[in-house]
Amino acid sequence: MQRSILVVSPNPSITEFLKNTLITSGEITVIDYLHSAFDHIYDDIPDLLIMDLQGDPEGIALLNSLKEDPLFANLSVLVILGEGDQVPHWEKLLVEDYLWRKDLEKDVCIRVDLCFSRSDRMVEVNPLTRLPGNISINRQIQNRLDNGIPFALAYADLDHFKPFNDKYGFSRGDEVIKITGRLMLNIVRNKSHRSSFVGHIGGDDFVCIMDPLLIEETCKEVIDAFDGIVPSFYDSEDRESGFIQSYNREGHAKQYPIMGVSIGIVRAEKGIYSHYGEVTSIASEMKHVAKKSAKSCYVVNRRVHTPISEPSNDDK
Repeated sequence: MQRSILVVSPNPSITEFLKNTLITSGEITVIDYLHSAFDHIYDDIPDLLIMDLQGDPEGIALLNSLKEDPLFANLSVLVILGEGDQVPHWEKLLVEDYLWRKDLEKDVCIRVDLCFSRSDRMVEVNPLTRLPGNISINRQIQNRLDNGIPFALAYADLDHFKPFNDKYGFSRGDEVIKITGRLMLNIVRNKSHRSSFVGHIGGDDFVCIMDPLLIEETCKEVIDAFDGIVPSFYDSEDRESGFIQSYNREGHAKQYPIMGVSIGIVRAEKGIYSHYGEVTSIASEMKHVAKKSAKSCYVVNRRVHTPISEPSNDDK
């Protein structure tokens, strides 16, 4: 998989040097200032951010704000310092490494390789979507529970993904996973930027955490966006027929419809739950109820510590 490197610098000589020097290290995108790069970062989290601090008075504050967001805490950042700059106080500048401008030609390839090596050792980031994984997800839930912060968790799972993957191959399957993560991230962030969180459990399972008042509207948008784009991943013949021919676990031929998404939602009000496992367990149960529908849908847990039953029309 090709790495992605975002270079943020208003200095053409630096950006040209980095583009030429790092051409074999990954796909490079150049943006002048960090405030102009936020949309790009939200849309497609890079593997590495290289930032030139000189000439950007807002740079440090914006960078710290970005890294304080749980979603981007694991984004690897390498900053370039110029003459007159001080060695960073690490508690005031949330970056992984720094490089003096005078040493750029000599050291940049080594520093970039080190940043990539650190990223590869991190278990909290899914390598496909660059979204936080299970450890971060559980920590986010538990922190909210411990601090008495009301939230809602949505657990999303793709329907009929395995037959699609079996027929079209892992490469096309990976593209579906990546676009699903990107859709969820963009929609959730547009609804609630500061207090939300999106994570990738693994495979075709995702979660988002956000304000309880916004969760259903957000899930509706996720479903509409997914249902609108997923047919484009099918060959025209399968798309027109509305199904694919594949095989079940017993090896028998079977027709599978176009993929959908099922979402289970649990609202965690103050004092109801004490452990993240309670929240994720109920969200998983609601997701399984949602998967009984023939179409993409979400189901909300409207009860507290009671057995799960079939959803009513109001619950879908």
